[in-house]
Amino acid sequence: MAVPARAYLSIGEVLGKLRSEFPDITISKIRFLESEGLIEPQRTPSGYRKFTGVDLERLRYVLTAQRDQYLPLRVIKENLDALDRGLEPAATPGVAAAPRLATVDGEFAPQHFAVESELRLSRTELLESAGLSDEELTEIESYGLISIKGRYYDGDALAVARTVAAISAFGIEARHLRSFKSAADREVGLVEQVITPLLRQKGSDAKARADEVSNELASLSVKLHAALVRAGLHRSK
Repeated sequence: MAVPARAYLSIGEVLGKLRSEFPDITISKIRFLESEGLIEPQRTPSGYRKFTGVDLERLRYVLTAQRDQYLPLRVIKENLDALDRGLEPAATPGVAAAPRLATVDGEFAPQHFAVESELRLSRTELLESAGLSDEELTEIESYGLISIKGRYYDGDALAVARTVAAISAFGIEARHLRSFKSAADREVGLVEQVITPLLRQKGSDAKARADEVSNELASLSVKLHAALVRAGLHRSK
């Protein structure tokens, strides 16, 4: 019977995996980078470090940035924070990082509703990415079109902000879009009515089935909305 691979590596094993690419790497260097907050390996009950694959890749990123780009640790740490929040670090220091996760465009297939956004943007980053002013974002938030989750805005907030910014170019203000939010809330309510009984069912696949139905209904809802708007526009011509 095969023995499953461990989910973690010791510091010595990490050293062995990195040494061929970074001959100067030492255990002391790894511990120093940890003390600087660039990696955060877990600890065993006896205090030994245990590194995951993510820790290994972060170390590789740090060492590559130092060797190839001569970046100071402060900048590398900022870049790692950007990557953790779904951003692409700027190639030029001082330039704002940009979102690297694609937002949903075009057809809204069920799978587009299945993935929870990992993107986390500060208010300044959201404003820059969406092309909004602080006053415009405040107005959008006042109408409930966008909300902040903890300290950051997610990918859904970015998608809404960009869409509102594009619509505003035609002279349509945020206050005119409250009906969109009300309609969306009603559609969400309908979906929840359907999936609530599924979530109450017993069995390990109940949640998976509810998620599948929710995603499919969300996709159909958006398609119906688009079809109705298109039909209405055709009637007015």
